[in-house]
Amino acid sequence: MPEPHLTVYRLQACPYCERVVRKLNDLGLEYDSRFVEARHSRRNVVERVSGKRTVPALVDERTGVTMSESGNIVEYLETTYGEGGPMAGEAGAARADGGH
Repeated sequence: MPEPHLTVYRLQACPYCERVVRKLNDLGLEYDSRFVEARHSRRNVVERVSGKRTVPALVDERTGVTMSESGNIVEYLETTYGEGGPMAGEAGAARADGGH
């Protein structure tokens, strides 16, 4: 199975992060989850990829898009991978092993 091209940086039990994960699952997209430090000042990995220390953050290697803010991410996923989106046919089944 090819490696997922989507990576979501998130916190455990973060409602904004869960909103993004729910949309990824609804669209049947495979993705990698990267859980980050709860302390804002220690989120260096998120800052390196997105320029901010906020989560959720999404990296889409296929389109070259990196973004933050759950509302923006959900809209991006819907318009890019949802029905009628330019990448709609590229959505794979979400991993059934729960290993996101």
